[in-house]
Amino acid sequence: MRTPLTPGSVFHAAGVFFVILGGIIAAVTSPMELYRGSWLAAYLVLVCGVAQAAMGRAQESLPSRTVPRVAWRWQFLGWNAGNALVIAGTLRQTLPLVYAGGLLLLAVIATAAWVLRGGVTRNWGWLYAALLVILAVSIPTGLVLAHLRG
Repeated sequence: MRTPLTPGSVFHAAGVFFVILGGIIAAVTSPMELYRGSWLAAYLVLVCGVAQAAMGRAQESLPSRTVPRVAWRWQFLGWNAGNALVIAGTLRQTLPLVYAGGLLLLAVIATAAWVLRGGVTRNWGWLYAALLVILAVSIPTGLVLAHLRG
């Protein structure tokens, strides 16, 4: 019997994909001594992968009736598009792309927090809220660091 595809499982699967991709990037870029290779691998694993997989697992624990389907689609597309902009902007050393990606990621976090309101009833909900706070603090920090390096 097939399990139905849920928004949380899509997030989780994409996160696992990015963890694997980050590992492959690390394996390829290290011997070649490619500039920014270690940053790219870490970003893919931690932000694109682990954070997205954790968001997916946490979303699975939320009551489905409180979550508009359009919010999940927006979060998934926004999260991945924002990360793509941050990566492209960092690799091309184009700060406006990094800023646009960071702002998109913050908008996704704001949407996720809005969806979460009132739905924190289990441990996963509280962990999800904590993850959103950590991401909401780390994204502006990353933007400041990018600005200082740029």
